[in-house]
Amino acid sequence: MLIDMSTSRPGAPEDQTVDRTTTDPTAAPAPTRRPHDDAPDTAALFRRLAGLEDGPERDCVRDELVTAWLPMAHRIAGRFRDRGESIEDLRQVAALGLVKAIDRFDPDRGAFESYAVPTITGEVKRHFRDRMWALRVPRRVQELRNKVRVARRELTQNPGSPEPSVADVAAHTGLTEEEVNTGMEALDSFSTLSLDAEMSTGADGYSLADTLGAADSSYDVVVDRESAKEGLRRLPERERAILYMRFFEDMTQSRIADRLGISQMHVSRLISRSCARVRDEVLAERSNRRGNGPRTAAF
Repeated sequence: MLIDMSTSRPGAPEDQTVDRTTTDPTAAPAPTRRPHDDAPDTAALFRRLAGLEDGPERDCVRDELVTAWLPMAHRIAGRFRDRGESIEDLRQVAALGLVKAIDRFDPDRGAFESYAVPTITGEVKRHFRDRMWALRVPRRVQELRNKVRVARRELTQNPGSPEPSVADVAAHTGLTEEEVNTGMEALDSFSTLSLDAEMSTGADGYSLADTLGAADSSYDVVVDRESAKEGLRRLPERERAILYMRFFEDMTQSRIADRLGISQMHVSRLISRSCARVRDEVLAERSNRRGNGPRTAAF
């Protein structure tokens, strides 16, 4: 009984169809397509694309090439799954790399696959380098991180191997201990911990935010300075000038007295009186605010 096993390669002419209509045991077995065999024969399409000018026809050929090679791009994206990024986003990045490879490929310089695979892989790796870091670190530090990570894995690959020290990693990689420390710090920079993360599981649990920050020692100075502005504006012009010369130009009372033609004692009294007046106004205003309390709307 004859079995029709004829197959044709996508894109091949009809006269190149492989005929497998024989039961001869010496005949070569029919070629089987493996699941990862996603490299179609598109040499003719690339030559056609290279000869076209920008326009609808070129866009159509370009889209046809993207469709034909998209399974390969998806396969490359699958190599990077389970690294903190969804497979859908990785496929989008790989597809972008595929488009770039098609636009830049020269059909006279070899097979497209050998050019497209590193181009698409590089695009996905750049995505992780530039988009996936929670904290943006310099490229040099990222490279140190990768070297340290690989070295630590290699030094602990044997069961029972102790955790390598900084000196061990430095000797293994040829880096300085300072560079190793920088790379180890970057290991924790790929992801961040939420400020709301619980740091204690007991009844007195507290979050990470509760352990950060401190009272600003300059806050009270800012509040006092803003509170004194209105009182200073209400002072007579001469008294404002005396305070300015004393506290902003750092002039002595004697120099101020010489400039204004008055005694040093008079200058001292004017400074004390002006400061007391401003201070009393500020304290009185604060007392009134506390006494009035929050305003409420009456209905």
